Amino acid sequence: QVQLVESGGGSVQPGGSLRLSCTASGFTLDYVTIGWFRQALGKGREGVSCISNIRTSYADSVNGRFTISRDNAKRTVYLQMNSLKPEDTAVYYCATVAGITVTLHPGAYRYWGQGTQVTVSS
Repeated sequence: QVQLVESGGGSVQPGGSLRLSCTASGFTLDYVTIGWFRQALGKGREGVSCISNIRTSYADSVNGRFTISRDNAKRTVYLQMNSLKPEDTAVYYCATVAGITVTLHPGAYRYWGQGTQVTVSS
Protein backbone atom coordinates (compact mmCIF):
# COMPACT_ATOMS: atom_id res chain seq x y z
CA GLN A 1 0.00 0.00 0.00
CA VAL A 2 1.43 3.35 -1.06
CA GLN A 3 1.59 5.80 1.81
CA LEU A 4 3.22 9.17 2.42
CA VAL A 5 3.51 10.69 5.87
CA GLU A 6 4.55 14.28 6.47
CA SER A 7 6.10 15.52 9.71
CA GLY A 8 8.00 18.51 11.04
CA GLY A 9 5.34 21.17 10.87
CA GLY A 10 4.75 23.63 13.67
CA SER A 11 4.65 27.27 14.65
CA VAL A 12 7.60 29.59 14.13
CA GLN A 13 8.26 33.31 14.15
CA PRO A 14 9.02 35.21 10.94
CA GLY A 15 12.60 34.63 9.91
CA GLY A 16 12.67 31.22 11.54
CA SER A 17 13.27 27.79 10.06
CA LEU A 18 11.56 24.43 9.90
CA ARG A 19 12.42 21.15 8.24
CA LEU A 20 9.61 19.04 6.88
CA SER A 21 9.97 15.33 6.21
CA CYS A 22 7.99 13.12 3.87
CA THR A 23 8.45 9.41 4.51
CA ALA A 24 7.24 6.88 1.99
CA SER A 25 6.10 3.31 2.47
CA GLY A 26 4.88 0.73 0.01
CA PHE A 27 7.31 1.85 -2.68
CA THR A 28 10.89 2.99 -3.15
CA LEU A 29 11.97 6.45 -4.18
CA ASP A 30 13.81 5.13 -7.22
CA TYR A 31 12.45 6.60 -10.43
CA VAL A 32 9.75 8.71 -8.80
CA THR A 33 9.32 12.42 -8.34
CA ILE A 34 8.33 13.76 -4.94
CA GLY A 35 6.69 17.14 -4.69
CA TRP A 36 5.86 19.49 -1.85
CA PHE A 37 2.69 21.51 -2.07
CA ARG A 38 0.87 23.87 0.24
CA GLN A 39 -2.62 25.13 0.71
CA ALA A 40 -3.40 28.23 2.71
CA LEU A 41 -6.82 28.79 4.21
CA GLY A 42 -9.26 29.75 1.50
CA LYS A 43 -6.75 29.30 -1.31
CA GLY A 44 -5.94 26.64 -3.84
CA ARG A 45 -3.15 24.12 -3.59
CA GLU A 46 0.14 25.38 -5.01
CA GLY A 47 3.40 23.69 -5.84
CA VAL A 48 6.35 24.59 -3.65
CA SER A 49 9.17 22.31 -4.75
CA CYS A 50 9.82 18.92 -6.27
CA ILE A 51 12.70 16.54 -6.78
CA SER A 52 13.36 13.72 -9.20
CA ASN A 53 16.49 11.62 -9.56
CA ILE A 54 18.13 14.28 -11.67
CA ARG A 55 16.47 17.64 -11.05
CA THR A 56 14.85 19.93 -8.53
CA SER A 57 12.38 22.72 -9.04
CA TYR A 58 11.17 25.56 -6.85
CA ALA A 59 8.33 28.01 -6.96
CA ASP A 60 9.52 31.59 -7.36
CA SER A 61 8.04 32.48 -3.98
CA VAL A 62 10.36 30.09 -2.12
CA ASN A 63 13.43 29.97 -4.37
CA GLY A 64 16.52 30.79 -2.36
CA ARG A 65 14.78 30.18 0.97
CA PHE A 66 13.67 26.52 0.71
CA THR A 67 15.83 23.52 -0.13
CA ILE A 68 14.53 20.10 -1.11
CA SER A 69 16.58 16.93 -0.71
CA ARG A 70 16.06 13.20 -0.66
CA ASP A 71 17.48 10.17 1.10
CA ASN A 72 16.46 7.16 -0.95
CA ALA A 73 17.77 4.70 1.65
CA LYS A 74 15.45 6.22 4.26
CA ARG A 75 12.65 6.70 1.71
CA THR A 76 12.42 10.26 2.90
CA VAL A 77 12.32 13.64 1.21
CA TYR A 78 13.07 16.77 3.17
CA LEU A 79 12.06 20.38 2.74
CA GLN A 80 14.32 22.77 4.62
CA MET A 81 12.50 26.06 5.01
CA ASN A 82 14.50 29.11 6.06
CA SER A 83 13.65 32.80 6.36
CA LEU A 84 10.01 31.91 6.82
CA LYS A 85 7.39 34.56 6.19
CA PRO A 86 3.78 34.85 7.39
CA GLU A 87 2.66 34.15 3.82
CA ASP A 88 4.28 30.71 4.06
CA THR A 89 1.56 29.74 6.53
CA ALA A 90 -0.34 26.76 5.09
CA VAL A 91 -0.89 23.05 5.28
CA TYR A 92 2.03 21.40 3.52
CA TYR A 93 1.56 18.18 1.61
CA CYS A 94 3.93 15.83 -0.13
CA ALA A 95 2.94 13.79 -3.13
CA THR A 96 4.50 11.40 -5.58
CA VAL A 97 4.29 10.50 -9.22
CA ALA A 98 6.13 7.80 -11.14
CA GLY A 99 8.91 8.91 -13.45
CA ILE A 100 11.44 11.71 -13.53
CA THR A 101 9.29 14.52 -14.86
CA VAL A 102 9.73 17.61 -12.73
CA THR A 103 6.51 19.55 -12.37
CA LEU A 104 4.83 21.68 -9.72
CA HIS A 105 1.36 21.04 -11.10
CA PRO A 106 -0.68 19.27 -8.40
CA GLY A 107 -2.79 17.44 -10.98
CA ALA A 108 0.23 15.48 -12.15
CA TYR A 109 0.65 13.73 -8.81
CA ARG A 110 -1.12 10.53 -7.91
CA TYR A 111 -0.50 9.78 -4.22
CA TRP A 112 -0.75 12.32 -1.43
CA GLY A 113 0.00 12.53 2.26
CA GLN A 114 -2.35 13.96 4.86
CA GLY A 115 -0.47 17.20 5.35
CA THR A 116 1.29 19.03 8.16
CA GLN A 117 0.47 22.54 9.38
CA VAL A 118 3.07 25.30 9.19
CA THR A 119 2.24 28.57 10.92
CA VAL A 120 4.50 31.61 10.71
CA SER A 121 3.43 34.33 13.08
CA SER A 122 4.85 36.76 15.57
